[in-house]
Amino acid sequence: MAENKCILVGVTGGIAAYKICSLVSSLKKQNYEVHVLMTKAAMEFVTPLTFQTLSAQKVVTDMFTIDYTPDVHHVSLAKKADLFVIAPASANIIAKVANGIADDMLTTTFLASACPKLIVPAMNVNMLENPITQDNIAKCRKYGMEVLDSADGYLACGDVGKGRMPEPAEIEDKIKLMLVQDKYMAGKKVLITAGPTQEALDPVRYLTNHSSGKMGFALAKAARNAGADVTIVAGVNHLDPLNGVTTIPVVSAEDMYQAVMERAEDMDIMILSAAVADYRPKNVADNKMHKKDGDLSIELERTKDILASLGKQKKPGQILIGFTMETENLISRAREKMVKKNCDYMIANNLKVDGAGFQVDTNVVTIISANGENDCDLGLLSKDDTAVEIFRHCVKGE
Repeated sequence: MAENKCILVGVTGGIAAYKICSLVSSLKKQNYEVHVLMTKAAMEFVTPLTFQTLSAQKVVTDMFTIDYTPDVHHVSLAKKADLFVIAPASANIIAKVANGIADDMLTTTFLASACPKLIVPAMNVNMLENPITQDNIAKCRKYGMEVLDSADGYLACGDVGKGRMPEPAEIEDKIKLMLVQDKYMAGKKVLITAGPTQEALDPVRYLTNHSSGKMGFALAKAARNAGADVTIVAGVNHLDPLNGVTTIPVVSAEDMYQAVMERAEDMDIMILSAAVADYRPKNVADNKMHKKDGDLSIELERTKDILASLGKQKKPGQILIGFTMETENLISRAREKMVKKNCDYMIANNLKVDGAGFQVDTNVVTIISANGENDCDLGLLSKDDTAVEIFRHCVKGE
């Protein structure tokens, strides 16, 4: 998605300006073309050299320099921009852009840009809640700008309340959502499972696995970005919640089974990427089990097979996609599971392949299709890109 995409990042005067360094760095690493424009106040917090190093582009700070190219620089930047984000956005800059004031390079370029625009407010809680600021934010939205809500918390001034700038990862997520123009899944309802399940032994201990939920959350983002109405049923994880996605937290395999089966009938697409326990303790102790001399045996019983249950009741037109992780005989076992559980596709990966598996940010998967003619080896990709390609292949048919 980053190919040929140009993002303008406007930085204004606020302590949160330092966080934008990581945003610029992350976007650049993903091959976006990033240009930073700074107000004079912003340069009191972060030097232009920092952003120039991170973006590999000259930082724009002055309307009247002769160091730029011979064209009208603010106009040329505005024309090439695919998205313009101002973060942190001070009360002052919000007032300016809401009312069409263009008195520096940042606001001049912003006014000349016809691309989608994102405002990320960050300021003192009283400044944010001032009716004038609220009116200006409402005016920005009226003119078609996206405004990312401020977070609650401890502010640099010592106050507590709204006004904190959202973390760079949340800003980046919003940027990617806004950049996706092909909403080919608009109107579709998508259900995704993610993460591990935990099966209790006693009030202290449980059986689980190494799943982080990263692949499932990447799938949820990809579906949301393509316009779908997304619900994710997620086991215990440490990932940030996704804006625009309905999240159903669960703990055990039984919890996940119930949450999925209650919603399955209304779904157009179901993709089960969670690492669900196949077995659970048959008897759960009411109190902590204390160690004794000798070994301990725990009797296990099968959990309900969510994918197989969905396959049995799948309606015409529904797309059911399963995930399987193997350590040997990947393709044959994946195809066997797909047929047995009545899936349309099975996403298979081998835990022993470098770059695949739990906890990491990449994956190596093969898409196995029901007819055998549309199999596809995606190779090593980030989990975000893997998710995009899975939906393009299995839903869009590319």
